[in-house]
Amino acid sequence: MPVTVLLVDDEPLVRAGLRAVLEAQPDIEVVGEAADGAAVIPLVRQLRPDVVAMDVRMPLLDGIEATRALLRTVDEPPRILVVTTFENDEYVYEALRAGADGFLLKRARPAEIVHAVRLIAEGESLLFPASVRQLAAEHGEGGGNRAARAAMEQARLTEREGEVLRLMARGLSNAEIAARLVVGTETVKSHVSAVLAKLGARDRTQAVIAAYESGFVAPG
Repeated sequence: MPVTVLLVDDEPLVRAGLRAVLEAQPDIEVVGEAADGAAVIPLVRQLRPDVVAMDVRMPLLDGIEATRALLRTVDEPPRILVVTTFENDEYVYEALRAGADGFLLKRARPAEIVHAVRLIAEGESLLFPASVRQLAAEHGEGGGNRAARAAMEQARLTEREGEVLRLMARGLSNAEIAARLVVGTETVKSHVSAVLAKLGARDRTQAVIAAYESGFVAPG
């Protein structure tokens, strides 16, 4: 089954460019387009895409609010890939905090766009971990978020779960974590699931952001 994608951007040329790149791949299918975040929820309910590639800045409903609304109102929501012009944009960090699974620069090369969509759909690795660390360093309060610290303390991660979270924050996949810790991949998947459940995180991205904001992992 191909990875199905919904494109959401107020610039027709951006949507056309993304469609051309993605539809050149045999395992990716663009199932719809929208010009604003306000149209996302009805289209997601109708088309059931695996991934929504969404601009972070739009005139009526931006990518941050569209992400919040989507995750709040849709059962089994799709993965959300924020598409942005500026890598260090605070809007991008807020979108990730709201529940987006990763972000992609509009100037990215075709191969990077395809890789991002596939990786987001799989959900077993953190997309552009170095960039997420940079965003956390600039916008994540450097461990000064009291709510995040309290949530991390209440999570009571085991020593092994803490190791797994730190490796997740470095961008390692489940297979890479398994090799590093000399355990099976299924064991790593179990630890990752436990980390997400204890932190109340939707996926790896939200878990890693929580780790940075609480000071459990230091950016850099």
